[in-house]
Amino acid sequence: MNDLSKAQVTWLEVGEESEAQRLDNFLLRHLKGVPKSHVYRVVRSGEVRVNSGRVKPDYRVRTGDKVRIPPMRVAAPNAKAPARPFGLPIVHEDPSLLVVDKPSGVAVHGGSGVSFGVIELLRAARPEAKMLELAHRLDRDTSGLLIVAKKRGALIELHRMLRDGEVEKIYLAVVKGVPAKKHFDITEALHKYVNAKGERRVAVKEGGLAAVTRIKLLEKSKDISVLQLRLMTGRTHQIRVHLAHAGHPVLGDDKYGDFEFNRALARQGVKRLFLHARRLAFKHPVDGKAMKFESPLPEDMLRCCRSNFPALEK
Repeated sequence: MNDLSKAQVTWLEVGEESEAQRLDNFLLRHLKGVPKSHVYRVVRSGEVRVNSGRVKPDYRVRTGDKVRIPPMRVAAPNAKAPARPFGLPIVHEDPSLLVVDKPSGVAVHGGSGVSFGVIELLRAARPEAKMLELAHRLDRDTSGLLIVAKKRGALIELHRMLRDGEVEKIYLAVVKGVPAKKHFDITEALHKYVNAKGERRVAVKEGGLAAVTRIKLLEKSKDISVLQLRLMTGRTHQIRVHLAHAGHPVLGDDKYGDFEFNRALARQGVKRLFLHARRLAFKHPVDGKAMKFESPLPEDMLRCCRSNFPALEK
């Protein structure tokens, strides 16, 4: 049985990094080890007060707010190994955000059998940081550029920019086959579901969420092509599902790919998803300055391109 900390009333002052965050999310971040159901219960019952007044769980906290937290018995953390800091490649950092060049095989966050991911690793490496939150996500096996917010205001503005299509996200993928056109869009709607094994999947389905992937054919050979892809929407597994539906699955895709083709290519070094978040361009969420970042192809994708598409070595 876990030891329990001494229960007592505590007060928290909202810092700039939490500006405009929902009260329930603010509490969950600060009350590690308290079940979500208990946090919601004490807010709804009025035991949590902001500036001595009752508020709803969706109240947006403001810098300087004084939050009263009632006595709660918090279970001590389980004795599992903490995230160990390691050198994630950081291509840009300023007071409001940082941009990470995520390696393939590293999840962006813990969960679904993964103890920790990019965000946990960053927090472990920077225990003094008041806030570090993902602005968007990449699949575990997708490599490339990822934005992490260091301030609440920057996170909120980045989310708005992403929703409104103000962040240019360019990917490179090596795929099976050769598309008939050099430029085309895939616009099929996407639907999320859970398969018989309890795994989350996405499929093209009428009535699903609108999704648009803009595609440019860069290079082609007999059996494979290199495509540049721009996400016009940000649906789960969008690129992978759209390309598989179009008959051009991403090499190494273990969920939506051509498994027999992947097995044959594994002997040539294709042992993971050949999808790379290559470029990000957007206006800085705080000062409006134009930002543009590019990530070179990882070595395994580069070897494939050297063998088949010499013009793409850089």
